[in-house]
Amino acid sequence: MVGKVSERVLLREGLERTDNNMKQTSWPEIIPINQKNYYTEYMKREDQILALRSQSDATRDKLVQTAKDRDRALNQNGEVPTDALPEEGAADAPLDELDPSKIIVIHPGSQNLRIGFASDALPKTVPMVIGYKWKQTESEEHEALPRRQFEAQKIDQQYGEEWSKKYKKMSDDLKIDMRLNKRKVLPNSKELVANYNRRTEPEVIPQHNDPLQIEWTDVADLEAPEPASNVIWGQQALRIPDDSEPKIKLWWPLQHGNFNEDEYDEVERLYDDFEEILELALRQELGLTDRQQWRQYSCVFVIPDLYDKKYVENALKSCMGWFQFNKLCFYQESMCATFGAGYTQACVVDVGAQKTAVSCVEDGLCIEDSRINLKYGGYDVTETFIKMMLYDHFPYQEINLRRRYDFLLAEELKQKHCTMSQAEISVQLYQFHLRAPNKPTHKYQFKTYDEVILAPMGLFDPALFDSSTKLRGRRKLIERSYNAYDVDQPDDPTSAAQFAILARENPAVAATANGGPAAAGGGANNDVSTPSKEKSQPFNFLARGEANGTPATSNAPSPAPEGSGTPAPFVFGAGKEAVNGTGSPAPSAANGSGTPGPSQNGGLTPAQAAMLAASQQAPPGIFVGGDGPSQRDLAAERDAVLPVAPLDVAIMTSIYNAARGDDKRLREFVGSIMVIGGGAKTPNFATFLEERLRALRPDLAERILISRSARDMDEQVVVWKGASVFAKLPTNDSWVTGKEYERLGARILHHKVLWQW
Repeated sequence: MVGKVSERVLLREGLERTDNNMKQTSWPEIIPINQKNYYTEYMKREDQILALRSQSDATRDKLVQTAKDRDRALNQNGEVPTDALPEEGAADAPLDELDPSKIIVIHPGSQNLRIGFASDALPKTVPMVIGYKWKQTESEEHEALPRRQFEAQKIDQQYGEEWSKKYKKMSDDLKIDMRLNKRKVLPNSKELVANYNRRTEPEVIPQHNDPLQIEWTDVADLEAPEPASNVIWGQQALRIPDDSEPKIKLWWPLQHGNFNEDEYDEVERLYDDFEEILELALRQELGLTDRQQWRQYSCVFVIPDLYDKKYVENALKSCMGWFQFNKLCFYQESMCATFGAGYTQACVVDVGAQKTAVSCVEDGLCIEDSRINLKYGGYDVTETFIKMMLYDHFPYQEINLRRRYDFLLAEELKQKHCTMSQAEISVQLYQFHLRAPNKPTHKYQFKTYDEVILAPMGLFDPALFDSSTKLRGRRKLIERSYNAYDVDQPDDPTSAAQFAILARENPAVAATANGGPAAAGGGANNDVSTPSKEKSQPFNFLARGEANGTPATSNAPSPAPEGSGTPAPFVFGAGKEAVNGTGSPAPSAANGSGTPGPSQNGGLTPAQAAMLAASQQAPPGIFVGGDGPSQRDLAAERDAVLPVAPLDVAIMTSIYNAARGDDKRLREFVGSIMVIGGGAKTPNFATFLEERLRALRPDLAERILISRSARDMDEQVVVWKGASVFAKLPTNDSWVTGKEYERLGARILHHKVLWQW
């Protein structure tokens, strides 16, 4: 081993180390920071965020302009006018207050579009449909609705034995319930209705004797060379004859609250139809025919509470890119509903055409974990009502909801005859006129009995509805949104209440919905050394007894304490088997009304037992392998479950997740339930729903209160009216300008929306 060489030897050999003061690189040197104490201000000040900086700049520009106007008026007149003086709180005021007549409020739905100016008293309502020339009409391309086997010999085989048994059971339960309520029930009412409907024949009315003839849409203009004449939309599209030449097919861009991916083969065509309907509404309904005018208007766009980010981003792109509105802001339906009705706190139940939304609103903001989106609505009631009538030998057996005039006829019959009041249930004789294109008018007479109440009761027993095609084509064209930093992490908003609804239909979802073992196995934090904290499961009340330090002794249920001071926890599935002979939910152990009997699972239903087993597994991050399903697979598994549940169960689920164990908030929400939407216009709907909720929670019977809508407003326009009230607010921080969208795109919504994006 060579020893150390002295500097003298190195000098003699010419190997002395010298320094020529030359840097090894021209790149600037970065001084290492102190690892023990360092601080950064990156993205921690408002002036570093474009949205907030633009707002402060606008406020400052207004103050400067106000000062200039004041000085100019003082120099010219020697006195300062009162309108030039800055008002109190002017520093927080926006740059310019928007004129309500320059704000367009848009509320698209699966069946109807409501659009109008913020200064209007009521919106314009048009069907959300558009028609093009096609090789086949929708009635020729798809099977008839309601679905039935035309070649079957017996009526039970024609509509399915399972559905027939359920329909008969509901009819028998209704008779028992009516007898308990001291109402007169004839034993042969169903036979009277069926025999009369089977024998009746239509009466042909000549064209000159029919004063209420329908003016059908002429499609000859579609052959014209002008591009604007190649499209028929709205109410005119529903009046196109099915045997028109050329053939026209109707397209509905929205279905069940989302984009209709099942009917379309190209996503560009789907987006184009959505924009085309909005553009036609602007031109024909609002009179804004010149595209240059659109830049002078701002827009308020109403979106669902539990939305898809792709839907909102596409709406933002259309409004700011294609229509080029001056400003744009988004509001959720439940928030708009409370503003339109004048409530500060409420549980909003919106029964729409194809979806039913339940959300709790407190202090003007929607509680995230209370949002529920159910895939049924008024259209399912229409289809079920016609199906029940056909089962009882409805005289017009050829009815098909795929045909346009039959669809309008079915909606008319439902609105006229459906009710939820047992006092109106008796054998009734009605009539209707069938007006078909190129055919004489036929007058039918028919009788009804319990079909008028059993069809709306499907909202409380969704198994009565036909849900076989509601998830068909989902995610076929539009992929779900993923996080920008973790490409395998779904980014669409979630809700504990919605997970509970999915777990009720498929108990396996409960283990992976909110921090379960499978979710942890496929997450992005599998390689961390420190176990992650287990996430709470607000919908799993069965596991709360094991969350504290005291070990549970037994899974067998015990009677709840008497009195209404301590409400028993809400358990999913308790209302499934707890149905007595009258068809209404009987009090169960979860309601604190008695001691449950022994069973194989300790008094638990199969759904509850599966959820309990899932909650007893290992917490995430502890002894969990990395070979589990990914978050992408778990999201696909949840999307495969159809979110349906009885409406009363869904309401209590939403309220419990909003209250989060606070008994005071629970009582406040059950005392301020507001039902809106077209499906809520059924007579006696609010009273019937109130009775169902009181049966679920007898201890809160005196607290439960349901109101329809304040100020005698139509339930269908409450959301739009609330959005117009939002648009008139003098201070609004949620406006998105064209400059902000041009620079940040959809990322600007993170700073602009009033909820967590």
